[in-house]
Amino acid sequence: MDYDRLIDAQTSAFIKASEDAYPPDAATLSIAQQRAIYDTMCRAFHRGYPDGITAQDRPIAGVMCRVFTGAQPAIIYLHGGGFVVGGLESHDDVCADIRAATGLTVICPDYRLSPEHLHPAAFEDALAVTRAVAVDSPVLLAGDSAGGNLATAVSHALRGQALILGQVLIYPGLGGDVDAGSYVAHAKAPMLTRDDVLFYAGIRHNGAVPKGDATVSPLQDTDFSGLPPTIAFGAECDPLCDDARNYAEAIVTAGGRAHWVVEPGLVHGYLRARKTVDRAAASFARITQALQTLATGGNPKGDAR
Repeated sequence: MDYDRLIDAQTSAFIKASEDAYPPDAATLSIAQQRAIYDTMCRAFHRGYPDGITAQDRPIAGVMCRVFTGAQPAIIYLHGGGFVVGGLESHDDVCADIRAATGLTVICPDYRLSPEHLHPAAFEDALAVTRAVAVDSPVLLAGDSAGGNLATAVSHALRGQALILGQVLIYPGLGGDVDAGSYVAHAKAPMLTRDDVLFYAGIRHNGAVPKGDATVSPLQDTDFSGLPPTIAFGAECDPLCDDARNYAEAIVTAGGRAHWVVEPGLVHGYLRARKTVDRAAASFARITQALQTLATGGNPKGDAR
């Protein structure tokens, strides 16, 4: 793949800065080392809170959450990190910026991580927080990467219960065919490779990935009816890119409302580039607009494209 052609200078600079903090061979390090350098990288990209934005940490359904209080409906934002790294600090300023852009309450659960807590621990935490928050009013689900996986898994588990207004997925990993499409075309992409995807999946399950389990791989569900309106964002230079499209298309085929967007020239993890890369900033604006649209019952443009 000709990444020199696809990726612009700003994004290339972001990739270099990311790799300076989180080297491409990080998967060879211990879990403790991976978490330490991931946290260091996230701190390096942290840009602080917008004026007037504050947060409080408090438990919800037994799960510690960071809450950015605003208007309703609340957005439950599930952070990425391959189910192995990340937490309240890694996506702290991302959630603050979402709160500032949308005016809505943003709740980020500190769900349990592997390998200490294998699947379904993270899913159970995400499900418990969603159920608890949705007691008062329906919610929006959002998440990036592994967090997008958790958001969709929760949506599938709660379908038909009128608890979820919509979901916004950002370069989600949804259990697509790793031997086809973007998994092959972008197997050696910067920021995330196909081998990385397989490595972290193995840690999540301490071995082989279960087949046909929608709580693991939402794309392997056999029923896509009754799911909430969905807007899915894929990064063009990312092995996970096709998962966003295939998921949206599955919902539309089942009679639901979904839309997918491929962000040209962007890479996995580009949310951290939203302040320095024009393409990432434009995508972040589309993401926050998508959340506002779904919050008010708007249509996610109806058809996958």
